[in-house]
Amino acid sequence: MTPSLDTLLADARIPTSSHAFDVAAGLRRLAADAVTGAPTLEVVRASQAARRLSIMCRWALNAPDAATHVGRLVQDPAEDRRAADTDAANLPTAERHAFEDKLDIQGAAVFACLLSLTDQPESAQFWWQLAAGAGNRVAAYCLHLHHLVLGETREAQHWYHQVIRTIEDCVDLADTAFIDGLGTVAGYRGRHSPATGAPLANGLEVEVDRLASRHPSGIVSRPDRQLADRLADFAKGR
Repeated sequence: MTPSLDTLLADARIPTSSHAFDVAAGLRRLAADAVTGAPTLEVVRASQAARRLSIMCRWALNAPDAATHVGRLVQDPAEDRRAADTDAANLPTAERHAFEDKLDIQGAAVFACLLSLTDQPESAQFWWQLAAGAGNRVAAYCLHLHHLVLGETREAQHWYHQVIRTIEDCVDLADTAFIDGLGTVAGYRGRHSPATGAPLANGLEVEVDRLASRHPSGIVSRPDRQLADRLADFAKGR
């Protein structure tokens, strides 16, 4: 004989205790579980990379000439708009080099940092790649951290080696000296700048959101004059 629905529901009922629940004891058990459930090495590494990346981005954004360099990225309205709206990575080699030659490379790195701080990681990666491809070591280091945050070890290692290669090409330094120096800077600023996760001032997030809304399914293109002016105001207000 097939049990009735009422019988099945009764059998499925979760038994409860008649004893009062000890809230304090429950919280102690949760705290103990949190201690024993230590995060994996990958999670710790990603968390450290995310904090270090935020610190590096704010450091780049607070550089004395950051606003000036970003201002040089602003597209002249009289110029052909194709370079501003096209993914340079998909251009033929000669056209891509022409696109990159017109860029202020340091401005591209700073703009990428601004995009990263305003939750536009894919666009930040694009602009970091442009800057790193032109030899900007800070951009390459930010890409290293960016991929560590995503758990993409192979890509993170690639950009780590790119940093080393650019050092070997231009200065006689030990392989890890520059990276260790950046790590020291990031660690120091992390200890002495507790507001690394605080919102950016002067409406910068609003300006980036406005630009991003023009490209809802793509990469944020060059900054416009309005954002560049806002960044200059941010620099003056520091």
